Amino acid sequence: MKIKQTKYMKLSGLEPLVLNENSNFINVGERTNVAGSRKFLRLIKEERFDEALDIARHQVDGGAQIIDINFDDGLIDGKESMVRFLNLIAAEPDISRVPIMIDSSKWEIIEAGLQVVQGKCVVNSISLKEGEEKFIWKAKQIKRYGAAVIVMAFDEVGQADNYERRIEIATKSYRILVDKVGFPSEDIIFDLNIFPVATGMDEHKKNAIDFIEATRWVRQNLPNVSVSGGVSNVSFSFRGNDGVREAMHSVFLYHAIQAGMNIGIVNPALLEVYDDIPKDLLEHVEDVILDRRDDATERLLDFAETVKGSKVEKGVDLSWRENPIQDRITHALVKGIDAFIIEDVETARQEAEKPIDVIEGNLMIGMNVVGDLFGAGKMFLPQVVKSARVMKKAVAYLNPFIEAEKGDKQEPVGKVLMATVKGDVHDIGKNIVSVVLACNNYEIVDLGVMVPPEKIIAMAIKEKVDIIGLSGLITPSLDEMVYLAKEMQRENFEIPLLIGGATTSKAHTAVKIDTQYTNAVVHVNDASRAVTVVGDLLNKKTSNNYVAAMKKDYDEFRAKFLKRGKEKSYISLNEARKRKFKIDWKTSETIKPKEIGVQILKQLSLKELVPFIDWSPFFRSWDLHGKYPNILTDEVVGEQATQLFADAQEMLSEIIAKQSLKPKGVFGLFEANAINEDDISVQKKGNEVAVFRTLRQQLKKRDGIPNIALADFIAPKDTGKTDYIGAFCVAIFGAQELAESYRSKEDDYNAIMAQALADRFAEAFAEYLHKQIRIKHWGYGANENLTNEDLIKENYKGIRPAPGYPACPDHLEKETIWELLEVEKLIGVTLTESLAMWPAAAVSGYYFANPEAKYFGLGKITDDQVTDFALRKNIAKDKARKWLHPNIAEE
Repeated sequence: MKIKQTKYMKLSGLEPLVLNENSNFINVGERTNVAGSRKFLRLIKEERFDEALDIARHQVDGGAQIIDINFDDGLIDGKESMVRFLNLIAAEPDISRVPIMIDSSKWEIIEAGLQVVQGKCVVNSISLKEGEEKFIWKAKQIKRYGAAVIVMAFDEVGQADNYERRIEIATKSYRILVDKVGFPSEDIIFDLNIFPVATGMDEHKKNAIDFIEATRWVRQNLPNVSVSGGVSNVSFSFRGNDGVREAMHSVFLYHAIQAGMNIGIVNPALLEVYDDIPKDLLEHVEDVILDRRDDATERLLDFAETVKGSKVEKGVDLSWRENPIQDRITHALVKGIDAFIIEDVETARQEAEKPIDVIEGNLMIGMNVVGDLFGAGKMFLPQVVKSARVMKKAVAYLNPFIEAEKGDKQEPVGKVLMATVKGDVHDIGKNIVSVVLACNNYEIVDLGVMVPPEKIIAMAIKEKVDIIGLSGLITPSLDEMVYLAKEMQRENFEIPLLIGGATTSKAHTAVKIDTQYTNAVVHVNDASRAVTVVGDLLNKKTSNNYVAAMKKDYDEFRAKFLKRGKEKSYISLNEARKRKFKIDWKTSETIKPKEIGVQILKQLSLKELVPFIDWSPFFRSWDLHGKYPNILTDEVVGEQATQLFADAQEMLSEIIAKQSLKPKGVFGLFEANAINEDDISVQKKGNEVAVFRTLRQQLKKRDGIPNIALADFIAPKDTGKTDYIGAFCVAIFGAQELAESYRSKEDDYNAIMAQALADRFAEAFAEYLHKQIRIKHWGYGANENLTNEDLIKENYKGIRPAPGYPACPDHLEKETIWELLEVEKLIGVTLTESLAMWPAAAVSGYYFANPEAKYFGLGKITDDQVTDFALRKNIAKDKARKWLHPNIAEE
């Protein structure tokens, strides 16, 4: 259903969440609701808040885009618990990156939450149940706090339980909120009440279809609003039969989302993939959900006895080989099966008038199906990349025949230049986007990594490209993107500029890049959006309107972002130093390492690293979101995650057997003391050999909350104590060569897999070495007994922060590590001019052993610290600003 919207809901934790026409269904996690999780309720009652945080973290890792927090229980102090829990979440970046839904039936709890919550949240909920006057008062308060709101379909008469009442209450609520309160229409979410079906009562037969149709009416007639609901209610009658419940939820969501429902509480463990529901079960369930037969309930009750919750293992099914040629080619592309594709395209070539017709006809028909399924969320990135492998194999076979036919050439729908910017070496995300675009018949000009701006400009002109796509992982890459935008403006370019990569964001794109280029600049945060964005930009009929809307959105976002930044208060560097993190050095034990000096790791086997691999980021690199191992049984992405994991294990075994990748590492443990407040003096036999410059938090905090710098974790010189620090660099060599060997065979899937595995091995190497440091080389953790899960959660003493990451965002300190450890000489890892490490699968950092050492984010700093840092580093202030600018408050 096409819904006309002029404004979009914008929520945020640490990261923005914008609900626009490109947004998929937004899933709300409810396990941090005392009514939604018995475990969460028990932990809160026992005041085990740290463990309760793990539930919130698990929800975010599992793909929840908003987390619902509720403490409405008679045995809990709801107000105190809400404030305490939200404050704890604010200190956990991996949780607080998503928006919060403050959920309570008590206004004092909601308001207490609004006073401390980070970002822009959602209030759940208000209604006309207590009358219009109270409804208006609460709405005004919520508006003052800048939150969005869920409005229940409930008034003085009672809950809306049919189509007409849902529309009546929603319309009345909307008019009051928009006309009388001045509440932003895009910040209104209607919960139109999902009730059970198939209860045996005639009055409940239309519960689902009334909700669906009311949703359709509300989205079409009440501009800019959203619609939400708790999906599990619809299947309440079939408690105990998960097979039927899964199908009911999937069917209900399929139709409700088409009608305009865009937010909801869904338990992924009780959700079947719509297309995978057996046809007989699907018919019975849709009869009930859509109220298509008078006897629908009775028929489903009878049929439900034959449905089991477990899934039947499938054998290899080759029956599709008996289908017509087009169906066979489409099936091969959708399923990523390349075993028969040469045979099939040869058959198609024999039947076609020209070889090019097989590409433009048979293959593109199949790839259009792939594109439709991907766009509908029914295929995932690993499957699309496998489809591309099949496509490339087919095209490679056909090319000699096409070349023999003079004049024949497949015309792409557009040409896109892709490049990782100067100084940066990371390209997995760029490669995935390139493959996805190529699947949609875009010609890709891939310039690779570390591409200087003049080459990007020259190649864009030479190749007459339609779009330039830039990728970057490290913070200096952001400056390169700004510079390139300026150059494109100076050269009078008119083509769109796409921005992507781990350190990029909508905020940086809007504030820094969009202002330098008058034509289209779009931040693309994941590969699944790339095709839609590129299609909109190159659509001659609608591109002008799309670009104008994007520019307006960035203008509004920029104004709000800059205003928000000015609202925060910062203290001087001297004041921050007075509020440093204080350790009692008289009682704090400093343990001398068993082995002082620099050591190289030789003859290390990859087998030793496998147990230390954290697989969750591996799945995220393929846009499959969830925490390992639970992701393997996730009802939405579990099947694809399991197949991807199996492919990874197969390649991993082959890599180990052939020694295709080689780990190399170097580390050093040294005497150290903190000096000059924020510096760490590194010594050998009492002589200073290096100085690490650390940065200090300057955000104004509550009394008693320190402003931390890494130097606080090392004993100051004036204590008379000798303390210690470590530094390291580990890397995996051979990934680029292995990936290229696959690309030469038109196998992007395994090329990307090789790079992703190399990254996992590098992180595993860092984890492995840190453990060896703790238990052997330094020895302060000799008695620890931690599982890999404990290591992933960092449940060990000491920390290993890395330059370029939140606690020490200054990449310049890598140069000091390289000099201290002689990294390039000893293991061959080099630094680019932007201080990215080569090979790309590399990790470097420090070791701190103090038990009070902890990870933190520096946040924004002020100009006085930039000046101080430049003096301490003995570099020009402009150079200091270049490396620190993402963390400078006034920028």
